[in-house]
Amino acid sequence: MSQTATEDRKAGLVERLRGDLRNPLFLQAYALMANTGITAVLGLGYWYLATHMYSPEAFGEGQAMITAMRLFASLTGLAFAGALARFIPVAGRRTGEFVLRGYVVAGAIAVVAALGFLFTLPVWGDTYASLRGLGAGLFFLVSVLIWTVFTLQDVTLAGLRNAVWVPVNSLAFGLVKMGMLAGLAATLPSGGIYGGIFVSWIVPTAMALIPINWFIFGVVIPRHVKNTEESAANPPRLREVGRFLAGDFPGAFSVLLILYLVPVMVASWLDDSATFGYFSLAHTLGSMVGLLAANMAVSLTVEGSFNAVQLAQSVRNALRRTFLIVVPVVAIVVAGAPLILRVFGSEFAEAGAPLLRVMAVAVLPQAVIEICLSMLRAQSQARKLAIIQIGLAVLVITSVVVIFPFTGVIGVGYAMLGSQLLIALLLLPGLRRVISYGKTAG
Repeated sequence: MSQTATEDRKAGLVERLRGDLRNPLFLQAYALMANTGITAVLGLGYWYLATHMYSPEAFGEGQAMITAMRLFASLTGLAFAGALARFIPVAGRRTGEFVLRGYVVAGAIAVVAALGFLFTLPVWGDTYASLRGLGAGLFFLVSVLIWTVFTLQDVTLAGLRNAVWVPVNSLAFGLVKMGMLAGLAATLPSGGIYGGIFVSWIVPTAMALIPINWFIFGVVIPRHVKNTEESAANPPRLREVGRFLAGDFPGAFSVLLILYLVPVMVASWLDDSATFGYFSLAHTLGSMVGLLAANMAVSLTVEGSFNAVQLAQSVRNALRRTFLIVVPVVAIVVAGAPLILRVFGSEFAEAGAPLLRVMAVAVLPQAVIEICLSMLRAQSQARKLAIIQIGLAVLVITSVVVIFPFTGVIGVGYAMLGSQLLIALLLLPGLRRVISYGKTAG
């Protein structure tokens, strides 16, 4: 290829990227994907330090504490994410009230659910023994509340078309978290609720709440209200939001069980902190790859709510860009899983590489599902959302329960791959109809 042709190709790519960045759908999605990349890189650094500065038992116990906390915080917080992404763009003068109510309701549900977990600790085995006692229990409940709000911040910024600030927050949060992890290795070397791993995870999270929410409520929301004064002159009523949540929340909650309940179940079944640590690291990295598809889906919901007329075109664009980004990442993870995990130790590579590979492949059908779900959210088709998501959750969790005794941790990957592939195949005809209709109409 001649030098002129090469330069023309580079110029074309630069111009295409500039065009993408002028499109709110891609700008918000790329910002969220960049956030996933930053989170992954800093996460690798964090877990590298944790595996080398703490014992295998302390690492596994710390992971188990974080997993339990995220089960309730992310489970309920992200279950409201669809409603925030759907209604923030059209909330108008009620945007601040709408976001605040989302924080309060999600936080309250998360704390109540976590309280139920604390009351049933004997059922979950010795892995969570450090949560026994009033002080430990209160610290856990506060941590759940903090992480719930932290989780909703990103979705709120995306709904306000300010997702470019999400990776900035993650970068600062990740660096502080790593510094604190290293600093606490000598003074808090244990892995329980008061261990250096859990404390270094939750304290920086609490520190990040104040500046980010000051920015959201003090700067971004007032600007959003002003910019949408005409287009959002009639904000959605509470009844409309309630109808959407009645359909979306059960489904979203069910799907999130796959991501957050399954690791807690595995920790209880294994009852071995070191082995759970090997599983948890591979599961965390596999889930991060899946977030790439989820990021584009959030952006699609937001833009579909802002501009319903262009939904079909937005779906086509989202599918193209998602697979353009996800397929190479999946290929790299499948090929390099042992090398990626060997950074943390040979035991992690040996025990976790098969699971990481299967979870990476499962991201391909997951991408189709995420795009379909975001399209339905933009159309407020809550009933279909619930049916698809609950069906997927039942398939995955049932498969894990059946397969795990025979296959061990790799069964989690097989259950996710098989279930998501089946649901994606069932959704393809409907997705093709929407895309074809959009082309015909255009």
